Amino acid sequence: MSIRSLTYREGCFVERVAKNVFIKDLKPKDSVDDLFLLKYLAVMESRDGRSYLNLILSDSSGDIEARKWTNVENVTKLIAKGNVVKIKGKVNLYQGRYQLIVAQIEKAEEKDQEEMSALVPKAETHPDKMFEELLKIVREDLDDVYIKDLLEMVLFDPEVTRRLKVWQAGKTIHHAYQSGLLEHILSCTTLGLTLSKHYKVNKNYVVLGAILHDICKIYELSQGPVVEYSDEGKLVGHLVKSVEIVDHFTSKIKGFPSVLKLHIKHILLAHHGEYEFGSPKLPQTSEAYLVHLIDLMDSKMGTFESVKKNDLNPGKWTSYIKHLDRIVYKEELPTFKEYLPERESPLKETAYKGKKNGGKVRNSSPSPKLGSLLSGFKVEEK
Repeated sequence: MSIRSLTYREGCFVERVAKNVFIKDLKPKDSVDDLFLLKYLAVMESRDGRSYLNLILSDSSGDIEARKWTNVENVTKLIAKGNVVKIKGKVNLYQGRYQLIVAQIEKAEEKDQEEMSALVPKAETHPDKMFEELLKIVREDLDDVYIKDLLEMVLFDPEVTRRLKVWQAGKTIHHAYQSGLLEHILSCTTLGLTLSKHYKVNKNYVVLGAILHDICKIYELSQGPVVEYSDEGKLVGHLVKSVEIVDHFTSKIKGFPSVLKLHIKHILLAHHGEYEFGSPKLPQTSEAYLVHLIDLMDSKMGTFESVKKNDLNPGKWTSYIKHLDRIVYKEELPTFKEYLPERESPLKETAYKGKKNGGKVRNSSPSPKLGSLLSGFKVEEK
């Protein structure tokens, strides 16, 4: 059943049809006639030399691979990555993976291009609520006055605030959905408070690192619905950019201690943890190392959750996930709040029968004697 709603456009309310079915609900052999976001488009060549379209379609519930085997050249002239497209086709199960075989594809009407709410995945918590929680931690849980001033100045910058509430944390891997960056930062910040106390390290530096370590992805990545690396992201990157904004904002705070700024820069430059992961410095303070571990943990756990949520394969296991180098178990692990009823073991049952026969346990199959087992056995001497 389609989802209908009213939207206000050009001075009046008009009815629109958002979605008939979501990707997460598709099953093999389902017929499809619906709107999707076109996230990826490439012309490929099959083994017999024919051209075909390799597509990735998306809505707010996930992604699905798609193929179109005919009319390739004409279609590529009419659609592009990032378009909302109208698809007619059928769901297929190929090599254990769901695949949509496209019969017809066309760019959606202009009014449907504007309605992205059902096609773009979002964080489960509203960004305004997450932003308020982040500010509350800065104002109520930190006690370094310079760090509090710096964080408030950064977070209340109008462009930072606007972008932080909508930006993704990555293109495809972790927290790759609208407001995912803010969700990741808030999660790391909450972990930072808890783990700083547990490991007896300076919470001010850890919380600052949790908030600022990825914040410059608002410059490194483009805004959705199809996220790409910006020129600044390709040429500079979010680690170096984070050091630039620290210099920019600390210059506005009178008397900001140089030693404090030095340790802040180290935390930001070292948060990838290893040279092989693009980190220009290895973490050399407990606070820097903890920020790295928190970022690593939250990004990996976020990836696991996204994989389990979006995988369309039937059964309890995902398909092979290349960036995790493994398959993932999708179902919740069992919890036993009560003991299972005991079963009588065969041994106990035999013993009980023995008691009924005067305390002797009868064996219906007596063991053979050793002599009979060795009968006819000879040892040859050389």
